[in-house]
Amino acid sequence: MEKGLISVDRWSGESQAYFLTHLHSDHTKGLSSSWSKGPIFCSRLTAKLFPFKFPDFRLSLLRIVAVGSWHSLSLLSSSTGSKTVLQFMAIDAHHCPGAIMFLFRGDFGCLLYTGDFRWEVTSDRANLARNTLLNALNGSSVDILYLDNTYCNPSHDFPPREFTAQQIVDIIASHPDHDIIIGIDSLGKEDLLLHISRVLKIKIWVWPERLQTMHLLGFDEMFTTKTSLTRVRAVPRYSFSVETLEGLNTMRPTIGIMPSGLPWVVKPSEGSDNLFGSLLTSRYNISKCTENGGARTYKSNGSLGSTERFHKYIYSVSYSDHSSYSEIENFIKLVQPANMKGIVSSSTCYVDPMYYFGRLCGVNQPAQRLRQKHKRKESDEITLVTKSIFGRNISEELVKKLARNMKVKYVRAQASRVSSRRRVRCGAKILEDDCRD
Repeated sequence: MEKGLISVDRWSGESQAYFLTHLHSDHTKGLSSSWSKGPIFCSRLTAKLFPFKFPDFRLSLLRIVAVGSWHSLSLLSSSTGSKTVLQFMAIDAHHCPGAIMFLFRGDFGCLLYTGDFRWEVTSDRANLARNTLLNALNGSSVDILYLDNTYCNPSHDFPPREFTAQQIVDIIASHPDHDIIIGIDSLGKEDLLLHISRVLKIKIWVWPERLQTMHLLGFDEMFTTKTSLTRVRAVPRYSFSVETLEGLNTMRPTIGIMPSGLPWVVKPSEGSDNLFGSLLTSRYNISKCTENGGARTYKSNGSLGSTERFHKYIYSVSYSDHSSYSEIENFIKLVQPANMKGIVSSSTCYVDPMYYFGRLCGVNQPAQRLRQKHKRKESDEITLVTKSIFGRNISEELVKKLARNMKVKYVRAQASRVSSRRRVRCGAKILEDDCRD
């Protein structure tokens, strides 16, 4: 696409039209109440939430895009001076309220920008989005897929949110005498909180600004700012910490739950296998995945599942609003793009989706062999460091034990960078150069 036509989730530089996938702060960096560069295309729900995030914003700059319908936009070519027509469609991204993907087509070809998305095969809503996308493509190919590659690694595979939400309900139910603290962001995970409220028939405490968001979304009856009405509180993620939980436990028994695609990285609690209530252990155990026509189903079979206790007061639960590795793979197989670019960039945790999935785009990428090579190299390096620290005369058995411990710490350190990975998303200024890679 020619330079200067459109930008998606990117607010620096000059374009003729700007597209916003959702209102998370890592996708609005550079956008402010004084914005005046040009029109912003977004979903109706995002437009509804816009004044709350950007007070005094000139709302006449917002262009509401109906989901599932084609829209046209006439732009002016800076090189030829002639008009070019851009067609685009918004598709539900199933990420947070108002989140959408954008499918673009025109003289430049066909581009798909996912923004952040969750592609669960068990979700009716995601299946509706799947059918919308297939109908929009109508057999045509995607030239470039701009992909949410947050969990683009085989180690990041977790169950659908519906499955994990029930695990969280059972953690709460198995601690009837505890206050419950759940770490969330300023937007997102509403479905989780609604599930907890409906199943347990309780209100959930949220902070005042979050309550305003809930009211804008139409959830008036299930949330409160009065702590006396409930023992379950949803708190800002930044306030969720070991120190906070330890302080609360000096006043009354309290546990914290961190819903995330990655483990909440603190030292695992010793003897954690015996820390779950009988209700939880009887219902939820290791998630057994079975292949069913290419789709996965999740079952429990008798031992602990994707819920871990990393501290005596804290549970880490694999509830994510981003697609897991297998869901990303299913999405790429569906779209079959000629080329891909990850939208999570400029990070030490960045994974180029072509590394694992280039073969699905016709690129001869021996990913499995490369993964094995890197794994052997990592193991050799850890063993070498272990011997250099403790001396070369220690037994091989001790070397292996120490190396395993070092590897665990290394993995946790890598995982702890997920927050920085999300902070560096800066969208895409779609240029002609992008199409040549």
